[in-house]
Amino acid sequence: MSEDAQFRPLPKTSVSSKGCYLLEAFNPPVVNVDSAAILVMTDLSQVPSATINADASLDEANHSMLVRGVRLLFVVGETHNIIGVITTVDALGEKPVLVAQARQTKRSELRVADVMVPVEKMDALDIEEVKKASVGNIVASLKADGRVHAIVVGQGKDEKQYLLGIFSASQIARQLGVQLHGHEMARTFAEIEAVIAGV
Repeated sequence: MSEDAQFRPLPKTSVSSKGCYLLEAFNPPVVNVDSAAILVMTDLSQVPSATINADASLDEANHSMLVRGVRLLFVVGETHNIIGVITTVDALGEKPVLVAQARQTKRSELRVADVMVPVEKMDALDIEEVKKASVGNIVASLKADGRVHAIVVGQGKDEKQYLLGIFSASQIARQLGVQLHGHEMARTFAEIEAVIAGV
């Protein structure tokens, strides 16, 4: 049987002259500091994880982040296990310059593996703790660690640990109604705290 005989084209329908409307895209709910923390977590069972290989160039990592609209990529190994993370700061900050100088090489020759935070230096939040926490707890955790991201892990039925979600200070700020002007971590937290203080 030829492909032409196997598949038939679908019938057409007309676009309504009375109006064809756009559906509202999913928008994360507006929250306050007492809201459940889970409401500001990006659920990685619903949203694909942004990943990259360790041997990718820093330019490839930066391009991947720009295209996906994220500021963090999970670095994955051959079995799709996490071997590290790389952020825009890791790719574009002073870290690549220092590594290149130490190795007497060009920045353009560096790979993700050269500047990523390896898995053994990463820590995470446990999903069971997150389920009991509020948005304010997450903001406090990010600030205490001096980070703008926190990953959330949990154990599967197979006893393996899985990456379940990620918190982003900028996402939390948006859901709190904070208008961010730039990406500096200190300013992000200052603006979030201003909202918290006004609650």
